[in-house]
Amino acid sequence: MASEKQELGALSPAWKRTVALFLVGQAVTLFGTMITGYAISWYVTLQTQSGIVLMLFTIALMVPMAVASPLGGVWADRYNRKYLINFVDAVIALVTLVMALLFSAGIQWLGLLFVCMLVRGFGQGIQLPAVSAILPDIVPADQLVRVNGFSSAIQSLSTFASPMAAAGLLSFFPVQALMYVDVATAVIGISIVFFCVRTHRGWRRSAALSATDSNADVELAASTPKPGFFSEFTAGLRYMRHRKFILAFLVIGIVFNVFAVPAAFLPPLQVVREFGADAWRLGAVEVVFSVGMMLGGVIVGVWGGFKNRTFTMASASLAFGLGAVGLGILNSFWIYLACMGVIGIIMPFFNSPMSAILQEKTDPDFMGRVLSVFMMIGSLTMPLGMAFFGPLADLVPIDWLLIVGGIGMSCASVCLVAVRVTREAGVAAASQTDALR
Repeated sequence: MASEKQELGALSPAWKRTVALFLVGQAVTLFGTMITGYAISWYVTLQTQSGIVLMLFTIALMVPMAVASPLGGVWADRYNRKYLINFVDAVIALVTLVMALLFSAGIQWLGLLFVCMLVRGFGQGIQLPAVSAILPDIVPADQLVRVNGFSSAIQSLSTFASPMAAAGLLSFFPVQALMYVDVATAVIGISIVFFCVRTHRGWRRSAALSATDSNADVELAASTPKPGFFSEFTAGLRYMRHRKFILAFLVIGIVFNVFAVPAAFLPPLQVVREFGADAWRLGAVEVVFSVGMMLGGVIVGVWGGFKNRTFTMASASLAFGLGAVGLGILNSFWIYLACMGVIGIIMPFFNSPMSAILQEKTDPDFMGRVLSVFMMIGSLTMPLGMAFFGPLADLVPIDWLLIVGGIGMSCASVCLVAVRVTREAGVAAASQTDALR
């Protein structure tokens, strides 16, 4: 206990600065990555004008990300998370640099871009669990919701600004120039995280873990052979199996993701069919949603949500469901656009508390593996849901699908409050902020 207090004291002067620098470093890297992602996607579209080729490039990004997430979770628990994040950023930047040099030399084969997307998808699958798992190492437990909210706002800002930047640059420069931009932003982001961010992995165990759970975790970790991916990942699954609240959040999250598919993927098709096939309408929907998410992230960062974070998630799920129903019944495009903005604002109120609960309540030794499973399931359920709702959109009105999805998300909100383990998991640990100031 004494050593833990000393470690807390050692952290006290700088945690806010550390978090700010980490978020800035990640934001710089993300901005360059998204610029290059849009540039490659648009380049492929312009060169081939083929939906099949574009689909293959999308699969090349998403499937490796889902496949690599479990490995990323194991590595996030095995290795230094800061170094892992920087290493993956460096590998992606190196591959992008090679692609840029080849394109500059006149070797502009689309297969090279396909390989680049595979590497980027695999790298993101490795990196994302470490990025989420590192936050509890540098953020007090009672500040995780706020920090996750600000992180969501920064990501939304990149989502909003990067396509505009990519479009502007691609109008005057070849695609390889944008790859060089990605390399430059990666160098800046890596330097900020490597030289300016100090992590204290293991500086605290979650105050929400009981002594019995802690002992069980120590025995489980000790009995698990360290070498070997499958043994470590299986240990993570056993850990999740013995934590009812994790399983409950996983199941409810799957339900939420599946029913969120119509509202997440079908509005562009709905807008074209019901309001007109105008590019500015589709752009307006994307911009309003991104600005809404950015605003919602800031609100979460400043307010932090209800004292019981599960209630914040349940309220967001209910509001999202009602918003989806609204998209299904509104006849005015401008009111439809306002509804889409509200949905964007609501999103961080579901995602940020969920991340904070998992980051606080999960033992640090299993953090990466638990988060990787959630990321893997999340990246798979949405496409699977689209495989169901997508064909239905050609058979029944999209309005009906949005209404059904909204009702399903509303039911998920009821489950969040009604299930005892999820309700109790939402109670934050005793405040540690004062001790860290």
